[in-house]
Amino acid sequence: MTSSLNHDPYISLSKITKGYKISGDDVPIFSNLDLEIPGGDFVAIMGPSGSGKSTLLNMLAGIDRPDTGSLRIGTSRLDQMSEAARASWRAHFMGIIFQFYNLLPMLNVAENVELPLLLKPLSAKERRSRVEKVLDLVGLTGRARQYPKLMSGGQQQRVGIARAIVSDPALLLCDEPTGDLDRKSADEVLEMLRFLNRELGKTIIMVTHDPQAALYAKRTLHLDKGNFVEERRAAL
Repeated sequence: MTSSLNHDPYISLSKITKGYKISGDDVPIFSNLDLEIPGGDFVAIMGPSGSGKSTLLNMLAGIDRPDTGSLRIGTSRLDQMSEAARASWRAHFMGIIFQFYNLLPMLNVAENVELPLLLKPLSAKERRSRVEKVLDLVGLTGRARQYPKLMSGGQQQRVGIARAIVSDPALLLCDEPTGDLDRKSADEVLEMLRFLNRELGKTIIMVTHDPQAALYAKRTLHLDKGNFVEERRAAL
């Protein structure tokens, strides 16, 4: 499993504005937000509740769209795409790793991981082969027929990672991926993300409240009131 990313600018947000109406009042989230992330980067985004982390992640995932400004990922302008086009783009070019795993309890591990492949023109044999490869990659060989309820939180998150990477997306978005895990399981998951970044070239953006988790990223951006106020770069 390889990635075609290089270190040219891959994600570009320019003069992004975004707000919501709450009880009839306009609530601004971003005003002229700029951000560039090169291909192959691993960025942790931190900040207090209400700073805009979830809104930013939703825009990068194509779930939400900025009010004004340019949002480009690769060659795609997400701000100019329809909701249906963004959904198609999301299915083909990115993977999402959730805090609470979002696994379907009535499906076994292999079936959960296979879900993104059902949107692609692959045979059952090709889908099975991909599922086996990613389960081996995340250390779950032999667990394909197990159901999520019989697994630990760390194992369930590995299933979530396998599902996110089974279609070999260039971009991984992680929404508090260790927020429901103990320290040992969290570190194992973070080491896996670091491997995906360093060895497979995946671009990773991780929202987290955990300073220890942020240490695994190449750099940390801090959001406060809709603006980036600090950046920490990992020691070489």
